[in-house]
Amino acid sequence: MTGIVWSPQSLRELEAHRDFIAQDSPHYADLTVRRIVAAVERLQQFPLSGRVVPERRSPSLREVIVGRFRVVYRVSPGTVEIATVFRGEQPFPAVE
Repeated sequence: MTGIVWSPQSLRELEAHRDFIAQDSPHYADLTVRRIVAAVERLQQFPLSGRVVPERRSPSLREVIVGRFRVVYRVSPGTVEIATVFRGEQPFPAVE
């Protein structure tokens, strides 16, 4: 089983998205975060299931799409590091 590590950047972004959505609907904000976390947890069993990020074309940088969000992660032996979480219509951010 692969370990999951959330980068500080990804945790800040996830919280910011939750806070923004919660202004209109706390319920939908919690649901969105739960869906993102569930998608990330599936990566423990299937770390290569996400597609290679088209903007970077590096096999170690992959992403899963969850609703409007792109969850970008790095794959290394035994570890998946969540690098960034952003809305799909936004430009690709710099990743730490």
